[in-house]
Order: sequence, then C-alpha cells, then structure tokens
Amino acid sequence: MGKEIICAGFGGQGVLTAGMLLINAGMEQDKNVLFYPSYGSEMRGGTANCTVKVSEKLIASPISKHPDILFTMNAPAIDKFEERLKPGGLLLVNSSIVPEGRKYREDIKVIKIPATDIAAEVKNPKGANLVMLGALAANSDLFSVEYMESAIVSFFEKKGKGKYNEKNIACYRRGVAGK
Repeated sequence: MGKEIICAGFGGQGVLTAGMLLINAGMEQDKNVLFYPSYGSEMRGGTANCTVKVSEKLIASPISKHPDILFTMNAPAIDKFEERLKPGGLLLVNSSIVPEGRKYREDIKVIKIPATDIAAEVKNPKGANLVMLGALAANSDLFSVEYMESAIVSFFEKKGKGKYNEKNIACYRRGVAGK
C-alpha cells in the first residue's frame, strides 16, 4: 500500500529537502517513489511545496488529489491543502508558527509540534523540517522511526556533507518525542 504526502511551507523552510529525504528513504527500500516540487520565483520566503508518493506498486500520476499526510510548516500551507487531506489523514502542524486557536477538520488527526522552536533550542535553525519528519515517523506507518533516522543520516552523508551531524539527529529525535 502506498502513501501520498504533501510537504508545504515557505521557501527556505526545508519542505523540498523533507520531500527528498522521504523519497530517498523509499528508494533505499526498493519502493516506487515520486517527487513533484512546486515553487516559483518567490521561492525564498514565498510558498513552496512538493508532492511525494511512496508505493510498492507503480505510480500512475504525479497528482495527489487526496493525500494521506499533510506536512505543513506554516498557516498558508494549511489554508491551501487541509481540505484535500483524506478523511482519517494525518496533518502535521509547525505550532511555532501556526496560531494556537486555529480550528481544524474533525475527521483528521492533527499533530502539533513546535518545530521551529525545537530547531532553535538544538542550535540547528535549518532543522525544523527534520523535527517535522520525526513527528511524521512517530505518527504514521510510512517508515519506522529507526529506519527514517538511518535514512536521514545516509541522505546527508551522500549529499557531500560526508559526516554524521548530531544536531540533525537531535532535531529528528525531538520530533519523534513530540517536544
């Protein structure tokens, strides 16, 4: 069974990197994957999102009309995509940026994680997306928590950084813990 994920937020928040991490994790497990980014000239500070599909079966289309998981880094991302989320779907909210009193659909699971605040506490300000990936792993059956952590390490080692980054893993583990 496959999963469809939309990662969305402001440009520069790492939503496209989060999508790349998810498809690389899927590829390492020999699954079929799709990464479909969407961003314009406003990338830095404007909106950016990507559609990610991970499946045992062939993937027929890059379109995700009703994703299983919505990974949102800001309120405009929720405004744009919440209605498309499947009933029973998972909505991950960066509660550092999204106002506390916001109302959500009754038929979805909402996980609020102060990702930006956690990344700042860990002294890894670009790690909010990794906090969110930890929350995703802990609250879905897409990948196990342990496997996703190893996939993150592998991704950054392959990307040319060449070494284990303990601050990235600290962000991820705080996301798994939910605080």
